[in-house]
Amino acid sequence: MDIFFLTLTQMLMMFTLILAGFLLRKANILPASSDLTMSRLELYIFTPALTLSNFMDNCNLETLKSNSVLILYGLAIVLSAIVMATFVCRLFVKNADGDPTLEYKRNIYKYALVFSNHGFMGNFIVLGVWGSEGLFRYLMFTFLIGMICSSWGLYILIPKEKGEKPSVKNVFKKLLVPPIIALFAGIVLGLLNAKAYMPEFLLTALSNASSCMGPVAMILAGFVIGGYDFRELISDKKVYIATFLRLIVIPSVVVLILKAFGTPDSITTLALVAYGCPLGLNTIVYPAAYGGETKTGASMAMISHTLSVITIPVMYLLLIVLL
Repeated sequence: MDIFFLTLTQMLMMFTLILAGFLLRKANILPASSDLTMSRLELYIFTPALTLSNFMDNCNLETLKSNSVLILYGLAIVLSAIVMATFVCRLFVKNADGDPTLEYKRNIYKYALVFSNHGFMGNFIVLGVWGSEGLFRYLMFTFLIGMICSSWGLYILIPKEKGEKPSVKNVFKKLLVPPIIALFAGIVLGLLNAKAYMPEFLLTALSNASSCMGPVAMILAGFVIGGYDFRELISDKKVYIATFLRLIVIPSVVVLILKAFGTPDSITTLALVAYGCPLGLNTIVYPAAYGGETKTGASMAMISHTLSVITIPVMYLLLIVLL
């Protein structure tokens, strides 16, 4: 019941901000191009600030060494998810080879099958149920998941230009975006313990900018949703299938495999939270920033977050408590 009420509380908070963005769009209080402005703020300021702060706090030799088992479990699961998603996403978008628009839509499904809203949603649930000690373990478990999400995950969400062919130059160019630069800067600064020598005003600025990331992403999601016919967003059968995989099938498979290998329940629980959360908002933020297709991501976010109020506590009860 604690997990249910925490999930419901987080959902109500999120939908309040999503509703605010929806009303801003429907009432024409903000111009239609505001989604580009908000997504660029996310891309260039808020997300890099959050990434930089997170890795400066958690990336040091002592922490990584003492929590290496948790980190390796997270790495093994996310790599397995990438392999799975590479094949499964082709079932959602067929005959996409050579078509940049269809390939990009396929990448949205690929991202959604690999990454959940493990940060914003997962952190809130773990902190509320297991406290600060549990949150720290969860952050260690998701350390490399977050790193891969902030690098490879964001890379595939950047639309490719027509006729663009994979090359070292093109890949490197797409990796030179603020969130990925902040990721590697955070790793280096964390290993050097640079935070201890930074002025307080700079740390406060990073903290305040980090706090804006979630609320602005939710307002942006509502704003994007407001630009579509609501019936279209809830009528895409493929999104329901992706949501079913994200909320039920994938976490079930992860938990059952971990239990079959005798993994401690504490680690299995962390895995369930990380992979049982709904689809994240990056499938809206990054397409909006680069002029990509936002309808699929908006539909995914709305449907999966609504259903997760029920699925997260039920999956915990069935897979952790009963088994």
